[in-house]
Amino acid sequence: MTRPPHILVVDDDREIRTLLRDFLEKNGFAATAVADGQETRRALVRERYDLVVLDLMLPRESGLEICRELRVTSDLPVIMLTALGDEVDRVVGFEVGADDYLTKPFSPRELLGRIRAVLRRTAQQEQQAEAEAVGYKFGGWHLDVTARTLTHSDGSVAALSGAEYRLLCVLLERAPRLLTRAELLSLVSGRDFDPFDRRIDVRVSRLRQTLRDDARSPRIIKTVYGEGYIIGVPVERNERSP
Repeated sequence: MTRPPHILVVDDDREIRTLLRDFLEKNGFAATAVADGQETRRALVRERYDLVVLDLMLPRESGLEICRELRVTSDLPVIMLTALGDEVDRVVGFEVGADDYLTKPFSPRELLGRIRAVLRRTAQQEQQAEAEAVGYKFGGWHLDVTARTLTHSDGSVAALSGAEYRLLCVLLERAPRLLTRAELLSLVSGRDFDPFDRRIDVRVSRLRQTLRDDARSPRIIKTVYGEGYIIGVPVERNERSP
């Protein structure tokens, strides 16, 4: 029997923790609720989780700090909760590797929909990657799709968040085709394009840093102004053996 997806809820508000845990369990998920970064680390050691719902405003250390730390060792999907509703906070959340965000107050059903969408998108992309290429070589880098590792020709390994990994896969799979922001947002996040939504630009910027791509004159991920983004170096595709 397939185990239900296990969700880790991180929020310092006891009432919200209890409400979300009970709601998720009633809707077919396993759920664990913790209050801060220390409890989060303990929970991640004890159990395997499929997604983290992470509050931005936590005591002692923020959700941004926890997310940044998580991204060093894991590509576990993260949905950030914020009471601020400020674009700057959302942008910073995407920069440190959050997959989606939700502004408080919110409906538990809306969060449920976001969780299902992120889990569905992650599973589809993993299945697609397994069925197609096992790796890509480009611009001095090698992306191993099976191990989900990004290695430079000098031997160093770069950490990728789940969102960065999916964006890079989408760009490499379709290289040398130009992809608009609307196409990228749909392929990576499964959401409709909003001209005021800058998450794709933020993630491209973050990915360029990881790839050591000069932001002022990028070589690997090029910007076509008014259009979108394109891989600007040759891509060698490693196919799965029949």
